[in-house]
Order: sequence, then C-alpha cells, then structure tokens
Amino acid sequence: MEKLTWILTTTSLSLLISLASFADDWEPLLSGNSFEGWEQLGGLAKFEIKNGEVTGTSVANTPNSFMTTERAYTDFVLEFEVWVQDGLNSGVQFRSNTKPNPDLPDGRVYGYQFELDTTERAWSAGIYDEANRGWLYPVSYNEPARYLFKKEQWNTARIECIGNEVQTFLNGKQVSHLVDEETISGFIGLQVHSIRGSENEGYKVRWRNLRINTKIPKLSPPEGIYIRNIKPNSLSSSEKAQGWTRLFNGRKANEWRSAEGINVFSDKDWEVKDGALVIHAGSKAGDLVSKKAYGPFEFDFEFKLTEGANSGVKYFVSDFAEPGQAANYLGLEYQLIDDNLHPDAKQGVVGNRTSASLYDLIPRYREVQTRKVPLHIGSWNHGRIVAFPNGTVQHWLNGFNVVEYERGSNIYDALVARSKYENYENFGLKAKGLLLLQNHDDEVSYRSLKIREL
Repeated sequence: MEKLTWILTTTSLSLLISLASFADDWEPLLSGNSFEGWEQLGGLAKFEIKNGEVTGTSVANTPNSFMTTERAYTDFVLEFEVWVQDGLNSGVQFRSNTKPNPDLPDGRVYGYQFELDTTERAWSAGIYDEANRGWLYPVSYNEPARYLFKKEQWNTARIECIGNEVQTFLNGKQVSHLVDEETISGFIGLQVHSIRGSENEGYKVRWRNLRINTKIPKLSPPEGIYIRNIKPNSLSSSEKAQGWTRLFNGRKANEWRSAEGINVFSDKDWEVKDGALVIHAGSKAGDLVSKKAYGPFEFDFEFKLTEGANSGVKYFVSDFAEPGQAANYLGLEYQLIDDNLHPDAKQGVVGNRTSASLYDLIPRYREVQTRKVPLHIGSWNHGRIVAFPNGTVQHWLNGFNVVEYERGSNIYDALVARSKYENYENFGLKAKGLLLLQNHDDEVSYRSLKIREL
C-alpha cells in the first residue's frame, strides 16, 4: 500500500510540475490596464483598456487603425478571445511591419492579418496580407469554417507561426494552413477598420485574455484541410502527408512529354526558365501531356499570361484519333486567356471561353460573394481543379470557386451536345485521363504544378 501511495504521489507531482511548466511557457500580451510596450499606428480609432479588456471604437473618415506591440515576434502561438459588433470589419495583425516596403507610404502597416469578418462573405480567421499581397488564405478554401464565427459573442482564436508555416483556429476548429516563401518576423496588432460616414461611427471590437507562447511553440496536428503553399514548386511535409506529389520541381519536367509523340521532355519544346515552364510566342512545339493518367484528383498550378495570350489546362484527356492517325488529345479544359485582348474570349456563348471557364461549355463566375474575381495579366495567378469521386468538378481562380458542375449529368450531356465536342462519344467521361498544358503559340508560363488523387 505504501508503494502504491508513493507511485500515485510521484505521478501526481510529475503531472503538476508538467502543467506548471506548460503554464510558464505562456505570457500575457498586456500588462494590466496599460498599453505599456504598445503603440498606435495608422488611423485615429479609439483604443482603451478596462478590467484587462481592450475595446477598439471606430472613428469616421480615418484610415485603418492598429494598436501594435513594440516587440517583434517570429515563432509563436498566440491565443485570444474576441467580440465584434455586427457591421464592423476588424482583424489581428501578426508578423507585421511598417518598413521596409518602398511601395507604401512611411509608417503604413502591412503584413499578415487574422481576419474578423461580420459580412455575408464570412471569412473570419482567414489570412489576409494587409497592404501587400492581399488574400493568402480566403476561407472559401475551407467552406465549413465560414460558419464558425459568432457575431456579437465571444470567440476563441489561435494563431500558430512556426518557420514559414501558419495555422489559424477559431472556436476550436482549424480554419487555415499557409506555407509562405520565407519566415517573417514582425509585431502583433489589434485592428479597427476604417469606415466611411458618421452613421457607422462608434462600432466596437473587444479583445481579452491575449497570451503568447514563444518558448516551445508548436504546430497543431493538421486536420486535413486544404494547404495553400505559395512557395514556388515546393511541397511541405504536411502536403506530402496528404498525398500531394509535384509534377514540376522548377528544374526539370520529367513528369511530362510532348503530345507530338516524343517520350522524353525536350527543352527545345518548352523552356525551363527561372523556375517556370515557359512556351514562347510563335512556338510550334505543341502541347505537353502528363505521362500518367489520373482519376479523381486535386490539381494545383500557377500560371502567368502575357498580354493577349491564350492557353489552357486540359484534364480527363483521351486520344480520340482514328487508328493509324496522329494523336488527337481532347479533354475538359480550364481556359486560360487574356479576357480583354484575345478575340476568342469574346466567342462562344455567355462568356464560356473566358479564363477559368470550362471551355465552350460553362462560363466562370465573375463575382463570388459580392467580390470581383481577379485575373492578373503579366503576373502569377493561382489555378485549381478539383475532380471529386462523385463526378463533381470545381474550377478555382485566385481563391474563388468560379465553376462547378457534374460530369455525366443531364445538364452536362446537354451542354456537350451543343458544343464543338458533340461528335466525340463519352467526351470527358473516362474514369481516368491525362493532363495537358496547351500551346496556343503565345507566351505563357506555368509553375507549382502538383497533384493528389482523391
């Protein structure tokens, strides 16, 4: 009995020491009712502390306002509770800075922001790059998370930053997972968004129980959500665990071959330059097709169009050539085109030949959740094709789901019957098919090509 008592006592003591040690890893971000170690940047919104609770109050016709730590943080886990009045946009800056960004006015806050969104869009806990790159992880990537935030109620929030990976959580659920190009260091800030007109003045956002762990910060085990990796041509360990593989590593394109029948990729066809696969204007090299056929899949890619360019990513591609004839690769096409300058974008029906449309079949949405879908000519765009096992297919463009349809449905069959593909039996319906990068004799670049089968 004495031995059992000793074991239980020792175990309890070890547990208490462990818990005490864990508690010591956290420190409060605020000292009582003082903003000592903080400074206000940007606009003139009102910040005050009472009973350890920070209240930010909107002021009309002033820029975004930030109450920021004077200290910079790199690797950490940050937890807080937040309450936002309906109608006010807010956020929490982290790894943020004011310098050196030569494109911004002196003192302008830029950097990561944990979004607090009371609008119908509902992108709370998404990652926005304030005054810099814009949306890095819109919550459209994780649709169920749009319903986690509670307006005018207290919400628990968590931000994890380890190396170049960032994860956010809201009310106990993971919302985002971002892999950036590099590790960033910067301050933490509480934002009150700018407003127009005195009728919206006086809206409030409140924070409490802000604490940070910089001693042993760790990433929580991933919950299987989509990982947005913006480091070109790379795969993180988390992506590999989800089953992602690269189809281009930035140096060689061994996973592709010429559609003209050449088994080995030739630099004379498509050039590998500065980490991208580039087809030059006026080239007659032909298309590239994947060496492997894929069934249900998720395909991620980035593309850059020059002015007036035309290209496309085809999937579930099959060879419809007659016996003895040259290959005739046809498939469903995620259209890539300069919507304003290339004439083919004006052809077809109701815009079904514009970028990210299902070419000649379904036009893309130009606006999603009241936001205009961006298409950048001359810089990189993020494309994504998701083909689910149940036949549903999605086209994504720069964070927005712009096309959704079901292969083999009555509507699909009717669309094909009225398109240029009407004479091809079972067009787009094979269980597996190749991927194809199209050469339309215009300069177009591709990178960060990766896929996972579903």
